[in-house]
Amino acid sequence: MSDHPDTFPPPACVDDAPPLARTIRMGTVEAGSEAERRLHDLWETEPGLKGWFATVDHKSIGLRYLVTAFAFLIAGGIEALIIRLQLARPNQHLLTPEQYNQLFTMHGLTMIFLYALPVLSGFSNYLWPLALGARDMAFPRLNALSYWIFLFAGLFLYASFPLGEAPNAGWFNYTPLSGLQYNTGPNIDVYALGMVLLGISTTVGSMNFVVTFLRMRAPGMSIDRVPVLVWGTLTASGGNLLAVPSVSLAFLMLWLDRRIGTHFFDVLNGGRSLLWQHLFWIFAHPWVYAVVLPAMGIVSDALPVFCRRPLVGYVPVALSTVATMVVGFVVWIHHMFATGIAPLALSFFGSASMIIAIPSAVATFAWIATIWTGRPVFRVPFLYFAGFVFLFVIGGLSGVLTAAVPLDWQLTDTYFVVAHLHYVLLGINVFPVIGGIYFWFPKFTGRMTHEALGRIAFWILFVGFNVAFFPMHIAGLLGMPRRIYTYAPDMGWNTVNMITSIGAFVFALGVLLFMIDVAYSLKRGALAGDNPWDAPTLEWSIASPPPPYNFAVAPLVASRHPLWEDRLDGEARSELKYGYLLDHGREALGTTVADAAPDVLLKMPEDTMVPFWLGLSTTLIFCGLAFQSWWFTALMVFASGACIAAWLWPQRELGQREPSSSSLHSEAQP
Repeated sequence: MSDHPDTFPPPACVDDAPPLARTIRMGTVEAGSEAERRLHDLWETEPGLKGWFATVDHKSIGLRYLVTAFAFLIAGGIEALIIRLQLARPNQHLLTPEQYNQLFTMHGLTMIFLYALPVLSGFSNYLWPLALGARDMAFPRLNALSYWIFLFAGLFLYASFPLGEAPNAGWFNYTPLSGLQYNTGPNIDVYALGMVLLGISTTVGSMNFVVTFLRMRAPGMSIDRVPVLVWGTLTASGGNLLAVPSVSLAFLMLWLDRRIGTHFFDVLNGGRSLLWQHLFWIFAHPWVYAVVLPAMGIVSDALPVFCRRPLVGYVPVALSTVATMVVGFVVWIHHMFATGIAPLALSFFGSASMIIAIPSAVATFAWIATIWTGRPVFRVPFLYFAGFVFLFVIGGLSGVLTAAVPLDWQLTDTYFVVAHLHYVLLGINVFPVIGGIYFWFPKFTGRMTHEALGRIAFWILFVGFNVAFFPMHIAGLLGMPRRIYTYAPDMGWNTVNMITSIGAFVFALGVLLFMIDVAYSLKRGALAGDNPWDAPTLEWSIASPPPPYNFAVAPLVASRHPLWEDRLDGEARSELKYGYLLDHGREALGTTVADAAPDVLLKMPEDTMVPFWLGLSTTLIFCGLAFQSWWFTALMVFASGACIAAWLWPQRELGQREPSSSSLHSEAQP
């Protein structure tokens, strides 16, 4: 690492701050020193209610994402259990048909939009700066804004549920069923406007992840040294930036059809109902990979820790991650094989739907090879990751089956598709997420979870999941349609539905035990230490839980596994205690895109309540549109503009005094 200079020239600054007329020194910061205490004071969130609303700390925002997404998971799970009670036996009348329509719609949109991606955003928000050796995300205030809008959008979507006016046309929301002719209430208006609002959160969050990857990696962390979790979230974020505008446009056009009088989807007036499906699925299929690829990244980074070896095939796995998303943009038509499209399109999209299994198989074989050639340690996180691999194979195989056009014609809108969807979006998401929580819980809290209770919860979850969802394949092959309200006793579906309903409650019991384990461990878990799993990546090189500033100095990275360099062959030597001193206020180091060479000094913003107020005022704009109160909408547009002006107003720099030389120990570069 002798090619790194002790200083680099005065860099340009961001946030309209004047250029700093100084070079950046290198050295160490002693634990408990004056410099360390000063860093803590500079980055620590103000205590109290104001600090809670004003914080822009990525760790707080990440945990809020996790907790909020799990709250929506519980809501969606309760809705699913009520659905399973309705379908457990034939001719049940626990729900009316309209209640059932609202329930399965809210269940679908909750699990797809309010849980699956936000929970992964929670992991990435918390872990990215720690894994990349950074002080924070590239845009901390934008990060806070993305959370507040996500929270408010979720509350907006649920606002009409207690009133019996929730969205009721399925999470696909197909026209003309969702049009004003067949759905006159506020149900679909709430869904349409809520999804546009949620799209704002997803878009600004994705922008933040992309820029953080490009500019916030530690010196020396070239693009071939970043963790696979970063590749997964980066690819998902890039996909979201391209896909979310499509569905936001579709929902906006639908709302305009319903309340302004346009005719985008109105066939009687020259519109195209099939246009909705194209706009929706060109978003929704890449979205499937957006909620899978970061979860696969969690497994790719955490599974090797318990196999006591690096991941087999890092480069192929990283490339397959990107390839999966790229191909994912040319397979959306396989959701529309039964709509009467041209045979040439059927052939092209059917072939693409089979080809996309190849990059997924690359990752699967890499995980299996890592387990096979390693020395597995059967701790609770490992069980979840190994269980995920099993579920991933089942979900992938059922997906390849539906890529065959003649078979898809038979299986479309049956419970076979419901089974595939749950294996892909629940099994491939929930198991890595819970495994990831067990794995990073010591880093989040400084405490370990309960090993015995965690094992019991895993086996109940694993058995319950397969008992609940595998029989759905059989129900679909027996011809049971999806979204059916009830069924006659002579249809041949009685047994599979009862088994599915029992499995759903067993799965719910496993989730409950997991939550009990987390609650118990928060207070009484054994102290973890900095690196209880002996993991190799940067987040485990600092205290648990991390200090407000993350890293006292910018670490210098020389390999993919900076904490395992002593036991791996090679001459790479990362330096984690000696690095660039960033001690003049809230500072972060910007690096070049490819090689992560030091490039720019970033002045990070202080805590502020502006993101909260901007998120609230933006949400109120959509409330005004929902009630068609144009004066209130205009007032909230003005309020949002005022928040944006406050956001862009030049900020005075704080804490720009020179640090005490007694607490900084400059030494020769190793």
